Parts: sequence; structure tokens; C-alpha cells
Amino acid sequence: MARRGLGGRIDRGSRLARTGFKGASGIAGARARKVTGNERDPNAHHEEMAANLADVLGDMKGAAMKLGQLLSFVDLDLPADVKNVYHDALAQLRDAAPAFDPDAIIEVITEEYGEGPETVFASFDPEPLAAASIGQVHVAKLHDGREVVVKVQYPGVAEAVRADLRNAESFAPLARFLAPNQEVAPLLDELRERIDDELDYEREAQYQRAFATRYEGHPYIRVPDIIGELCRKRVLVSERIHGERFTDFADRASEQDRQRVGEIVFRYAFGSIGRFRLFNGDPHPGNYLVEAPGSAADGGVRVAFLDYGSVKMFTRERYGSMQLIERAMATGDQDTALGALRDAGFLPRNAVVDERAVYEWFRLYTRAVVEEQPFVFTPEFAAEVIRSTTDPKSPYRDVLRKLNLPSDYLMLNRIQWGLNSVLGKLAAEGDWRAIRDEYVLEGAAAATPLGELDAAWWAERDPRVDPPA
Repeated sequence: MARRGLGGRIDRGSRLARTGFKGASGIAGARARKVTGNERDPNAHHEEMAANLADVLGDMKGAAMKLGQLLSFVDLDLPADVKNVYHDALAQLRDAAPAFDPDAIIEVITEEYGEGPETVFASFDPEPLAAASIGQVHVAKLHDGREVVVKVQYPGVAEAVRADLRNAESFAPLARFLAPNQEVAPLLDELRERIDDELDYEREAQYQRAFATRYEGHPYIRVPDIIGELCRKRVLVSERIHGERFTDFADRASEQDRQRVGEIVFRYAFGSIGRFRLFNGDPHPGNYLVEAPGSAADGGVRVAFLDYGSVKMFTRERYGSMQLIERAMATGDQDTALGALRDAGFLPRNAVVDERAVYEWFRLYTRAVVEEQPFVFTPEFAAEVIRSTTDPKSPYRDVLRKLNLPSDYLMLNRIQWGLNSVLGKLAAEGDWRAIRDEYVLEGAAAATPLGELDAAWWAERDPRVDPPA
């Protein structure tokens, strides 16, 4: 269980630095023992270090824990035979993070409502259902009998997050330990861009309601509705959905169900952007629940999408420029693509850049929809995309330093990383270009049976076109 206090900047920075140095020393020792033949169990020391790393980051919460979640997607620069040890440990920060002091959680609820959870709710379970980097989730029941989940922000987490983001230098030993070629600064910059939004639960409630309204009655996509009158700055209340965690599903599901869920995840991401100009910027496995067979309109599994703390809405102009860039990439029209990138502000007017390298980097990011179909998502592809922007040895490194990446695209980076990783876990295969076209081209035919279900639902919706969120 996490401590009652999250600590100040100096304390948090020291803990990060100590963890990094300890890990680096342990790695060096393990390698030395392997050389001398004194290593009885090659994985034992790595398992101990990985568990300690997850414990420290999980206990600290805030940006430290968020960085650990991000690193769980990254192709860590560690020996191949122990890489999964660290990935599995860091994955716990997504799926089973340490709980916070229950008395402190109750204090937050009391401060927000003016009365305790025993009065606000008919029942409230003090044991959390799940714990994340900024808050944790409890099961409760309303006085009208509805079952809900209550997300409560950790006390002091806003200050802890901002302290972490000012502590960039303290992350360096940790980064050198886990991924010597991984630059931490871009990850922290990405966190800075959206952290204020994630700390405002009332804003999150508005966006979750926007998604829930737009997907109401969908045949295989579900978004839990918000109990608006009970949401506060640090408390969010929504309907409870029962389902299997994505990681558990992926480990035991049939190939048919894996492919189905992969297509649903892809459709949710691209359909939200294509139809509503909205996207959820936090697509990691902990935010998906797979409901039981029979939950979808066609009798199959349905996917519920959770957590709307990092949502962005594109302007019509920005979305139009994105479509133009992607169409040019798909047809191999380098001149049009570079012109659109220039107009969108990616290429500074006076900067001298290798335009071919810029074009190739954007094709890498859009490979799943611009290359020959069908395309199979793999963990290797997900890692390649991440390394293209974070590895100092990347062939795109020099040109990316000269680009002016609009803030909208910082969140798209995160979507791309998370979506590629999730679909790579499923080895999802499909004609993703044809599926994407359903949402961006007028009159495009449904590419799959799921597409036919979606098209029928969309045709019956009223209104067909939603107002801005």
C-alpha cells in the first residue's frame, strides 16, 4: 500500500536516482556472474530488481509511475532472455498497482462532497478495484440501486506530478538502466502537455459523457456513462462494467476472438477520429474490458473503453490536413505529402531538412494503412515506431530535431504507441486501409462483418452528425 504522503521534489528525485543506480549495478553484477560462471539462476537477480522497480514506481504514483507504464511498451535494451521479466513487472503498474492509504482516500471524498462515502453512497467498498498513477477506483452502489465505480484522485498527486516533471535529471539513471538508448525528455514533454487535463476529473467526466453519448447503442463498442451530478474535481463516478481485463483476455482467447477484439479496438480509435474528430489519448491495455460472449449485437464479445482523462478534439482544419497528408502517403505522392506537412507547420519555413527522411518517417507511422494489405501488427513494429522518435541512434533523429511537431500530434504519438502495442499483442491482421476508409471516405463499403454492423448502426443514428464536444 502506498504511503499517506507522496513526498516532495527532493525526496522523489532521490528515490528515482537510487532505484536507477541500484538497477544499473545489479545488471553489471549479473553480467559479471554470467561471465565467471557463478550465476546459478540467471533470472533471479533480474526478477528481484524488476519487482523492486515496480514497487518503487507504483508507490510513488504520479509521473514516475506513468513513466513506468510508458516503458512497459518500450523495447527495452536488456538481454533478450530477461526482457520479459521487466516488461511483466512494469505491466503491473497498468493492471495491479499498489493501493493508497484508505483513510486518505476517504478524506478526499469527504472534502469534495462535504460528507463521507457512507452518506454519499448506499455502499462503498474501501478496497480498491484498481489503482492507477493519479487515482484509484472503488466499487459503490447508489441509493437507487445502481452499481458504479468511483475514481478518487490521490491527495497531493498534482504536486507530486509537477515535482517529477521538474526532476528530469533524476530519471536519467533509471533510463540508463532500463533503456540506454531511450530518451526520457520526449516522454516527459508528452506528459507535461496533458497532465493538467488528467488531473481535472470534471473535465474528464465531460469528455467521457461525450464518448458515451456518441457510442450509445453501438453493437460492439461500449463506453460507461457518467453519473454527472456526483462528479467533482477529484472524484469521478460512472456506471460499472463487468468484463475481463485485456491482458488476461489476450493470454487465453481464441484466435478468432483475438482478431475480433483487435478490429474493434482499431475501429474505435479510427472511428472516433473520423466521425467525431475526437480521440482518447491513453490507449493502454488497462483501459479495455472485454465483455462476455453474447454481449455484442451479433452474439460475440463486446469491448468497453475506459478512462477519458486524456482526450483531444481536432479542429476541422487540423483534421482536414491530417487526411490530406495520409492520402498522399498512401498513394506515394511525396510532393503533395511534403507540401501538406509544410502547410500544417511541421516543416519550419527556413529550416533545411532532409525531406525524404521526413516523408519516410511519416510513412513508418502510417505503415499499417498505407502499405500493402493485409497488414499484421507485431510487437517488433510497435517497438520500431517508438524507437524512431526516442532512440538517439534512430536514422530519423537529426531530421526530427528540426521538425515543429504541433501539440495535437504529441498526443497522436501516444495513441500510435499504445494502439500499435495493443494490436501487436493480439497479432491483429486485417485490411486496415479499407477499414479506415469506412470512416473517412463517403460511400465506402463495409470491409468486414463488423463494418456492416457498424454501418447499420450509424445509418439509424439521430442525429447522424454530432455537434462539437
